[in-house]
Amino acid sequence: ERDPLPVPMELVSDLNDQPTSQLMSTIKEAVTKISVADDLAQTAFDDLRSSGRSTKDSDLCTTACQAYKEAFAACAQVISIDKLAFQSDWLKTFFRRNYDALMVKSIYDNIVDDVDQVRVWMEALRRGSMGNTQTQPDPFFICPEEQNEQDLIDGVVDALFFDKKELEYIKNDPLVRMLIGNDPGHYNFTIITAMGVITEGKQGTELHTAIERLEKERGVATIRADTGTARSIDYNANKIEEAVNIAVELKRPYGLVGYSQGCANEMNFEAMMISGTPDQQKVITGDYGLVCRQLLFSAANGSMHGPATEAKVHQLITMIEEFLKYQQGYFSRAFISTTIDVLNSGLDSSAFQKFLGGTKSFLPYASRTFWREAQHLPHIPTCVIRGVLEAHTTPESLDMLSNTLTKQSGSALHDSQVHVYDAVGHPVYFKNRNGRILKSTDMGGAVQRTHHWSPLCEEVEYMRTDRDVEHGVFDCAKDRHIFPFCDVNARFGIIKYADVEN
Repeated sequence: ERDPLPVPMELVSDLNDQPTSQLMSTIKEAVTKISVADDLAQTAFDDLRSSGRSTKDSDLCTTACQAYKEAFAACAQVISIDKLAFQSDWLKTFFRRNYDALMVKSIYDNIVDDVDQVRVWMEALRRGSMGNTQTQPDPFFICPEEQNEQDLIDGVVDALFFDKKELEYIKNDPLVRMLIGNDPGHYNFTIITAMGVITEGKQGTELHTAIERLEKERGVATIRADTGTARSIDYNANKIEEAVNIAVELKRPYGLVGYSQGCANEMNFEAMMISGTPDQQKVITGDYGLVCRQLLFSAANGSMHGPATEAKVHQLITMIEEFLKYQQGYFSRAFISTTIDVLNSGLDSSAFQKFLGGTKSFLPYASRTFWREAQHLPHIPTCVIRGVLEAHTTPESLDMLSNTLTKQSGSALHDSQVHVYDAVGHPVYFKNRNGRILKSTDMGGAVQRTHHWSPLCEEVEYMRTDRDVEHGVFDCAKDRHIFPFCDVNARFGIIKYADVEN
């Protein structure tokens, strides 16, 4: 792996590939505009605190928002000149700030517009984060019209984000305080979704309300890949390819949204296309190819459940063998032969073999094998959502699974199925050139107080208990899984706006 890593042009040291004066002047302009906008926004934020006004009623906020929009346009211009520019520290930091700011704005808008049961969820989340589990409704989020705008933002940030350092950083970021939305209009963009290890494929309903709102507001079409429950990542990657071929016919660029094992499936799809035929490569790199990724609670690095279960199965097989040996003297040879034939038939069955193929991606050796051979594009930014469980955010049906994972791993920093340090957009346990490329494209995302089943609602309705209703664990905001991802990439010109006639 002696090939040089692809890096932004401003960081190139090769004299034969130096950045152009146009690029360097555009970068300087963008950095300056970000600094100016931050200063104006900080002044506007201080005024909001002292005056109690909203951003819509403040001239200072209007000026700051306009300055930020000019900074967004300048950054988009930089990326249009150098498609790897988002990997630079200054632009990567600004991109991440915008992603977190749009996350807060998405939930704020859901509260104000009373979307789904977001007010109930935020109220329960706020009580839990404060250590108060009383069921008496607090009017803070239930009646947002009675609250100050900036106090609502404080409430959202305090209740939503888990890590104290990230929480304080986001809370003090003037960009978050301005509640800047993207300009109205439709995006020239399609989403390809691949859901978790248990899914109904293209018949699934995960995030369906958010997907409908996204299509209505931004014109983004969504195609569900017909992935299967407990099927191998190669099988599911082929199903994703089928969905992508449909998306390409729409003549619009597309992005991949993976959930849990769906993240591994989509990463595998991308690797298969890059190493595939010229036609397959064109599907992913052409004019209507892949432009961005979103990983929701990614299991692409496997899960501690995998090796722990494997060890338990080995012990179980040994115990069964010892038990059956003792019983040999009590049963006839015909009965023993029949029992063995039945066991072999079950283990050799198609259903069992497919199940093994679908679950082996959680095992370390399978994860290493995949990441060792995988190839991925260096100009595709990756956003992630990660979560950590707490008592007030744990569905009752996940109590045992959550406690088991904590016990067998020694860490409680997980969402019941994957640890927060594993649910990232790059390989963690295998280091190679492709892993470094993915790490440079991983834009990250602040850790949230939530659980692994956050995208689900109707799918787990039969599991909802009285405690779940009290804590609102399945009422969480669905828009936050896809709206900030689309908006931040559109803000930086990675997703384009559609022409009026289209």
